Amino acid sequence: MSNWLNTTFYALDNGAFNFMSSIQKSIGVVFTPFMEFISLLGEKGLAFILFGVILLLFRKTRKTGLCVLLAIALGGIIVNIILKNWVARPRPFNASDEYKALWQAVGGEPKSSYSFPSGHTNVAMNCLLAFFLCTNKKKSWPVFILVFLMAFSRVYLIVHYFTDVIGGILAGAIAGVGGYYLDKFLWSLVENYNDTKVCSFIMDFDVGDFAKKVFNKKTIE
Repeated sequence: MSNWLNTTFYALDNGAFNFMSSIQKSIGVVFTPFMEFISLLGEKGLAFILFGVILLLFRKTRKTGLCVLLAIALGGIIVNIILKNWVARPRPFNASDEYKALWQAVGGEPKSSYSFPSGHTNVAMNCLLAFFLCTNKKKSWPVFILVFLMAFSRVYLIVHYFTDVIGGILAGAIAGVGGYYLDKFLWSLVENYNDTKVCSFIMDFDVGDFAKKVFNKKTIE
């Protein structure tokens, strides 16, 4: 599978790297740090997981937070457990001296895992697609700008092929939709058993209300 990707999409991937190299040579002084920052947001998926956890803490956004975390979990299984090990595609900087030189020119971010598909792009896509599906779509569509920037940054930093980020977007889309429908199913169970203590807590707890109670209690004391 790895060899098939490398040969079939060589022109596309190589053209993308040449384009990124031209950007690096012209405005890399300011552009490279920006791309590194964007890429950092996807490291281990921590920023997106934190985003989901924060949404989970508030009653009004709990269902959305659950959807986001379910999508991230599904995406992790699809990409990190299944696809990366199945395809086993080496990183571009390990594939040729030409790509290694380009990689070193933008800072040489070390990576030991396989290349296909892009985990950073996957987590950005599944998280933000899940968020988009659960919220007002007319207002939340700009979140996909971050997905584009994440995909762009991974190719710019020469840690992924262009086809890797396309794979990450597709895997993320599957995980995002899957997380959305799994969230609907689980949330319907919580609503149906709202008379139980556990489900009632899940439905009603709000970290803001909890903080107010603690603050008021301390004030009275």
